[in-house]
Amino acid sequence: MTEPINQYLTELRVALSGMTIAEREEIVEEIRAHIEERSMQSAMTEAEVLRRLGPPGELARDYNNGALLRRASHSRSPWFLLRTSYHWAWTGIHGLAIFFLAFVGYATGAAFFVAALLKPLFPENIGFWVGPDGVIFGMPASRVGAKELLGPWFTQVAAVMGIGFLIVTTVAVRSLLRRMKRSRQLARGNPETAPIA
Repeated sequence: MTEPINQYLTELRVALSGMTIAEREEIVEEIRAHIEERSMQSAMTEAEVLRRLGPPGELARDYNNGALLRRASHSRSPWFLLRTSYHWAWTGIHGLAIFFLAFVGYATGAAFFVAALLKPLFPENIGFWVGPDGVIFGMPASRVGAKELLGPWFTQVAAVMGIGFLIVTTVAVRSLLRRMKRSRQLARGNPETAPIA
């Protein structure tokens, strides 16, 4: 193996920082085999093969993004899913839509939990209110003419609503990230790895 190939693979290995050592070495070996195969089977020189692969940093970024999608599509951690969707928000409109859904869903779930925690501290101010200002879940600006419907049950209802929003948001974001992963694989012309895991 020539010096330019060794240098390319070393830079690739360093750029694959977000992966385990085993994953990193597997990718480097895969790229090494690809370079050797292309050089032997076609009239391309090693330099042309390296040029077609692109800079090692960009190739590593693609692999890191794929690994991030793979981990997120199996994760149940709201924080990890929100971070992953934030990362993908910068890649296009689909990523932005997933991040918006994750942010709104998790923020709504958190708001329900906060309301449930505040009800025992402010029992006269927090609740499910119906009045001249409409329907308000939380703390109304004015309680004049408003009636609190749930009373002591507000805490349990708000907690269940918070859990519901967290679960539904997690399932939706995981599903959308899997679809994004699949569409990326299809766009690269890799349909055999495209089925949803």
